[in-house]
Amino acid sequence: MEFQSPQDVTVAVLMGGWSKERSVSLSSGEGCFEALRKAGFNAILVDVKRETIASVLLDMRPDAIFNALHGTWGEDGCAAALFETLNIPYTHSGVLASALAMHKEKSKAIFREAGIPVAESKLVDIEDAAAKHPMALPYVIKPVADGSSVGVHIVDRTSNGPLASLVDERHIFGDKVMVERFIPGRELTCAVMGDVALGVIDIVPMGGFYDFDSKYVAGGSQHILPAEIPNDIYRKCQKYALLAHQALGCRGISRCDFRFDDTIEKGELILLEINTQPGMTPTSLAPEMAKHAGHSFEDLVTWMVKDASVNR
Repeated sequence: MEFQSPQDVTVAVLMGGWSKERSVSLSSGEGCFEALRKAGFNAILVDVKRETIASVLLDMRPDAIFNALHGTWGEDGCAAALFETLNIPYTHSGVLASALAMHKEKSKAIFREAGIPVAESKLVDIEDAAAKHPMALPYVIKPVADGSSVGVHIVDRTSNGPLASLVDERHIFGDKVMVERFIPGRELTCAVMGDVALGVIDIVPMGGFYDFDSKYVAGGSQHILPAEIPNDIYRKCQKYALLAHQALGCRGISRCDFRFDDTIEKGELILLEINTQPGMTPTSLAPEMAKHAGHSFEDLVTWMVKDASVNR
């Protein structure tokens, strides 16, 4: 969207919601709100409630929506559909790209067609995954449509059997789980801002696995930027991140997560997933990559508001 001065622009910062990632969204929303205010925008915080969000936006009629929601409804295309219906410009990806990115199996099919390497995986009934190993060890069990490492389990060769307790987590997974070949090695991530791939971060979790606490608790992980990896792998991360962003039709900022198996000759780089609404918390990766590229947090959120539109 075009504007002469941030002071003339009212931005509704949507946060909270009712997904499992509500706490992360609240932190993202607060951070973005403060940055927008510092940049001069008339920013208004909105803690999203299912029953009232449409009427709140209709009454407020902001010039733009800064979508700081995470998880189900917030970043799976449902919220974007509401913004499109109300004809209010909004940040991040549109309905289709958001929905595809949120569903890991559907997005993988598109990545394969685009020539991006992904890990072998399949959807399995939760009861079957709890009763017997659905693929050769080691493998990972994760929700097919959730983020922030919610519900992720690694089943390795030390396991005495399948994860029998899985059925107790149906509230997280639903009726089916995603089972994916475990890729050893390093956790890499690369953000895309518009049509530019930013730097690559090597994430070193302090607890050995990049779980929820490693992502969002201060000191939970070490971020090495730029990643100290072979130059060709660094460039491939950037290439695949931009290609994935474009293949799904993403807009604004996105972030791709990779595994780099450096335990084998030449190494293996695998795209795990794309996040169309990467975290914007004090420990988040996308703002760190943007800063490394010369964009302050205020510059980043200003660019995101300028990029806001409908028909995304």
